[in-house]
Amino acid sequence: MTKQSHFMRGVGLMGLGLMAATALAAFTSTAVTARTLDTSVPEDALIVQQKIICGSTEAGRVRFGTWWGRAYGRVPWEKDRVLFNVVGTNVRQCAVVKDPERGTGFRSVSREVMFYLDPKTNKVLETWDNPYTGQKNTVIHVANDPVNMREPQFARAKDGTPVKVELEPVGKDLLVSRSEVPLYYDNPLLGPYQKEMGGTYQAMEIFTRFYPKDLLDSSKKNLSGSHLAWNRVSQWLPWMQMEGRPGTMIFVTAGNSVNGFDDLDPILKDQISRNFPKYKEPPPTSDTRPNETSWTYYKKIKDGSEKQSVK
Repeated sequence: MTKQSHFMRGVGLMGLGLMAATALAAFTSTAVTARTLDTSVPEDALIVQQKIICGSTEAGRVRFGTWWGRAYGRVPWEKDRVLFNVVGTNVRQCAVVKDPERGTGFRSVSREVMFYLDPKTNKVLETWDNPYTGQKNTVIHVANDPVNMREPQFARAKDGTPVKVELEPVGKDLLVSRSEVPLYYDNPLLGPYQKEMGGTYQAMEIFTRFYPKDLLDSSKKNLSGSHLAWNRVSQWLPWMQMEGRPGTMIFVTAGNSVNGFDDLDPILKDQISRNFPKYKEPPPTSDTRPNETSWTYYKKIKDGSEKQSVK
């Protein structure tokens, strides 16, 4: 039984001086002398970024990240409610990308699933009794394929700005990376009248990642481990059919990277094996499809172009 399972049961549950030659050496696994990578040097920062996002400087290495926790509902003048437990995984790989002007970089491709669970029994939900509307909703779990890096990452951006990696040391053995990702985009469910209808989706993803200090060891091609705190503040999920009611969802989760599919939580292994088999592996590195979100996926479910089963 995985650590995730123990945690989930205990609490009711649950990417990112030698110059270009150094970077190329890391990508091709030919670095000879171990040293501490300097994140103020763009080429070193790129290597660190690749380890963080891809788990390795080796192209094509498959990495599973997983998380588990709770989702809360908040409405004005009411006590917050635990709506669901959640458990999910992202499976990814990276490709080496070479540009005649910008040098060698990388691009990640991935897909991810997350399941909504009954907060008391941890059973995967098929329907949900909505406490705000009194209605019974069909649950649409997260099945986003793909979730790809839109542009390859190089040591410098197109305008020459160097890549930056911010890491904070914690004690002797840990490095911490923190980032907030505000999301603000047109809701794809409202068609061409976004401004007229106020149809904008707003959320914030909050990541705190923990890495061992050997992340900065140039001789180590693979990340030896990582842990994650992922929080999300967002609007209601589309399948909840809240009809514009005021309120907010708050996701509070923890996670880590695991060695492979067999190390995932049993809930994930069971559902992926039976109902979502393509999530056992990442998309091909040649994948150029637009990214999926919960909104675009829900639209496909409603249009009948996608089907979902968790039985």
